[in-house]
Amino acid sequence: MSDTEFDIIRRYFTRQDSRRRDVIAGIGDDAALLQVPAGMELVVCMDTLVEGVHFPIGTPAAAIGHKALAVNLSDLAAMGAEPAWATLSLTIPESDPDWLADFSQAFFKLADRYQVQLVGGDTTRGPLAVTVQAHGFVPESLALRRQGAQAGDHIYVTGTLGDAGLALQLAGDAGNELQHQLDYPEPRIAAGQALRGIASAAIDVSDGLFGDLRKLLSASGVGGEIDIDVVPLSAQLREAFAAEDQQRFALSGGDDYELCFTSAEELQNEVAGVRITAIGKVTEGNDLLCRDANGIVDFEDSGYLHFQ
Repeated sequence: MSDTEFDIIRRYFTRQDSRRRDVIAGIGDDAALLQVPAGMELVVCMDTLVEGVHFPIGTPAAAIGHKALAVNLSDLAAMGAEPAWATLSLTIPESDPDWLADFSQAFFKLADRYQVQLVGGDTTRGPLAVTVQAHGFVPESLALRRQGAQAGDHIYVTGTLGDAGLALQLAGDAGNELQHQLDYPEPRIAAGQALRGIASAAIDVSDGLFGDLRKLLSASGVGGEIDIDVVPLSAQLREAFAAEDQQRFALSGGDDYELCFTSAEELQNEVAGVRITAIGKVTEGNDLLCRDANGIVDFEDSGYLHFQ
């Protein structure tokens, strides 16, 4: 006999050893009862991953479990928040014990790293889809926002860009390191918190650098100019393609989950142990221009759009 919804919750998602003091009631009640610490603002985000849309059919359960939480933690990182709680809505075509074990173990492995407690959710039968809502705290008035960039600010990114997009295009033929970048993104939690009071605006790079930076600039009412020759790339990406294709992956590949932020300060090469690279400047107006050693580059954004 297949496990019921309640069997699945009890067996794979109810834990007694990860209780936070700010969780008054979690899994087991009709709703979670949570306490926001004094002097903190609550940051809430939500993402849905659908099989065949956000991850390829046949993606390992562990990779889905990790990524479903990681993409939400990345949103918290972009706000400078400290992760605290999560809820999970899981839709699966059948009750597969091996799949559920791999999924839940990977989910909780990442949750434990950031002291995140799962406090509720839902489990249903249907096409594979995972929705996670994450909650975090940020000191009052210190949250990073997309708005706030000023003309003259420097534009920075963390890490390297383009590997996840390359792995997705190679469709399973990517090397282990590239595939890991796609399946197990690393949320930049420490960097986001370190940028409080330093970054004038921030966003996580989920749909491609060019498109996400344009969202930040639009929210701030400014423009920007980036030097695509200095956008940080991995050795794998440099070895795989000529310069034009490297730029395409770096600017519009998506799924990188690095941080893009602006700052009036000229920063050093690292923030909280994470490499950062200055790639351009915020400008007056509302255009985002790309430049290389030969001048302005006419770049056509092909970043991810949900309804096209």
